[in-house]
Amino acid sequence: MRLTLRFVLPLVFVLSVIGYAVLPLVDKLTLSWFMRDLESRSQVLASSMEQTLAELFREKKHSQIEPYLKRIQDAGRIYAIGICDPTSVLRYKTATFPPTLKCFSKALTGDPISQTVDVPTGMLQSSVFLLQGNSGTIGKLVFLHDMSFVAHRSAETRRYMLYLFVIVGLLISLVTVVVAQLSWRELVFRLRKSLRAGNVLKGIRQLRGTELAPLAKDLRALMHDIENDRRSRDESQMNWTPISLKQILKEDLSGDEVLIVANREPYSHNKKGDKIEIQTPASGLVTALEPILRACSGTWIAHGSGTADRQTVDKFDHVKVPPDNPSYEIRRVWLTKEEEAGYYYGFSNEGLWPLCHIAHTRPTFRLSDWKAYVEVNKKFARAVIEEAKTDDPVILVQDYHFALLPKMVREELPDATIITFWHIPWPNPEAFGICPWYEEILQGLLGSSILGFHTRFHCNNFVDSVDRFLEARIDRETSTISFGQKLTAVKHYPISIEWPLNPNKTKLTVSECRDFIRKENALPPDRRLAMGVDRLDYTKGILERFLWVDSLLTHHPEWLGKFSLIQIAAPSRSKISHYQDFEAQVRALASEINSRHGFDGYEPILLKIEHHDVEKVFQYYRGCDVCVVSSLHDGMNLVAKEFVAGRDDNEGVLILSQFTGAARELPEALIVNPYNIDQGATALHIALEMPVTEQRARMRAMRNLIQEFNVYRWAGRMLMDAAFTRRKARLKGRMRDSETSLLPSSIFERSTFEPNLTR
Repeated sequence: MRLTLRFVLPLVFVLSVIGYAVLPLVDKLTLSWFMRDLESRSQVLASSMEQTLAELFREKKHSQIEPYLKRIQDAGRIYAIGICDPTSVLRYKTATFPPTLKCFSKALTGDPISQTVDVPTGMLQSSVFLLQGNSGTIGKLVFLHDMSFVAHRSAETRRYMLYLFVIVGLLISLVTVVVAQLSWRELVFRLRKSLRAGNVLKGIRQLRGTELAPLAKDLRALMHDIENDRRSRDESQMNWTPISLKQILKEDLSGDEVLIVANREPYSHNKKGDKIEIQTPASGLVTALEPILRACSGTWIAHGSGTADRQTVDKFDHVKVPPDNPSYEIRRVWLTKEEEAGYYYGFSNEGLWPLCHIAHTRPTFRLSDWKAYVEVNKKFARAVIEEAKTDDPVILVQDYHFALLPKMVREELPDATIITFWHIPWPNPEAFGICPWYEEILQGLLGSSILGFHTRFHCNNFVDSVDRFLEARIDRETSTISFGQKLTAVKHYPISIEWPLNPNKTKLTVSECRDFIRKENALPPDRRLAMGVDRLDYTKGILERFLWVDSLLTHHPEWLGKFSLIQIAAPSRSKISHYQDFEAQVRALASEINSRHGFDGYEPILLKIEHHDVEKVFQYYRGCDVCVVSSLHDGMNLVAKEFVAGRDDNEGVLILSQFTGAARELPEALIVNPYNIDQGATALHIALEMPVTEQRARMRAMRNLIQEFNVYRWAGRMLMDAAFTRRKARLKGRMRDSETSLLPSSIFERSTFEPNLTR
């Protein structure tokens, strides 16, 4: 013990001294990092703003420039924005722009373009970019960033670094003590053995030559991996952007390739006369995933369903997207009409979809549909294997169309990291047992390294299903399942949307959107509007929503002629009889309510069963007073989050079904039971009469949450968990393969990596 203390205390002291010496350097690096990050953000903002500003200058809409700068300032969390003309005169600025700071100031001229400026309010970092128009240079775009937060972050960094040095010192000391004790015991044993044999020097040479050196090498590698695992990221301290996603891939996944497998493609090519048009499907899945591949590159493997898809791919069935700025590829997989009918319309949407959504529609299971589902999963699995450039890619498998694919890919690429995300609810074991092929589906999904759901409730239902139907080892505390000598982590990842929004979605002001919507629908300017945006699907509660309107106008006739509901319903799965019948019911109920409450020049329900592009939908988000989401059962529902993100005026009311995953994240919405018609009507009445001050308080809270928990955070958490899984697997392999180490690897494997699994 005395010998141990003599070693440990000096080691801790030396590490502490080193820590205090390093802290000033950390402060400098922190400041430099923040300045680079702000400069990078400014560059992205400047690039996105240049075209809009050029159009405003060209069209001489000078009165719209400063309101536009104000919106960018609020969305981008910037202190102030200004525009200097080519003669260095400050022409446009936001209200917070320091009056003492002129365009000819040293901080706003010359090179470098990013400098720190002293102002009475504190320290500001300036970033200056040239604005180019069709006729040449328009002027300079100036961003000012408040740097007061750097001191706070630096203090936190110093504290965490100090903790890090203390923990590392204690860990090194502990391992050293263990090694010393074991080495001493081994030395005594060999010396005693040698003494009995009469040859002490031989025993010492054997100890040095065969065991101590490999032991030290293994321990150093072990400590390196343990330190990496313990230094997990603090999510709340990260700024979740496309840049941070790339950083995760670079640092945690060593730049590994990313493959996404989804039935729906983010861009499809369709014939329209003699021309080929590019369409973006109205899909929550595409909305969530497309920004991720923009950030991380990679390949999106999908069913090529567009009428001109085959004409636009290369010989390897690839096409680069997005069309305006290609950053990743789509690999299209071709299906026959019979395969599409059985796999997509049959087993997926007449079987699994109603099975997982408790929406009073009976699932239909046919053997022919199941065979098509198996064959299509095999076809997509072959495409994944062909696209993989390495033995261990990161594969993101999306939704219920590919329940069998993870196991198929795992058999060919055992080292791949497969993350499967199930976008719809998972039913309880009793309901799931209705499926005739429940074992095959569960086994297929357990080929995943990580299996994700929107909510913890859905995770628990899946684990209960495995417990009921398979012989697997389950650790409910860590939510891991061991099946076929492979571990699958079952986790919840609430999906979200991109933040900040693409400027194209908010290029029209809220007042302009209000005027446009009322003019397009021939409505008076004072008409109060609620809206719904859904696929034409029986799980979305569209009929219940119409009944709310009927009840509202019956019990509150003061809204007659003053309120309408605009229902945007994109046609969906129209080849399935249930959906054909549902569309007929929707049209009939809307007509009945309009006949009962409408009169000349007034319709309570404006039904639009047609596809709308993303920009058009956001005009409705920004121009309507209320957004209604009345799903009967939903995984998350991104319409609710898109409506909140689109309201940068902090006004508007969200009515949200309690059966959506979003209801757990957005309690500031008016939460309702969609089956309770009177409650839904009351919610509409409350929303229409809600004071603006209350609207703003609720909307700010919801916008802050979506800003922090955006789609990049959703993807980043999965990628970070994938990186941790990879490090853990490599460390286990190293411990298993180590034949010369004196430390039993089973100690570390049981205590650190293998959960106590029970059936």
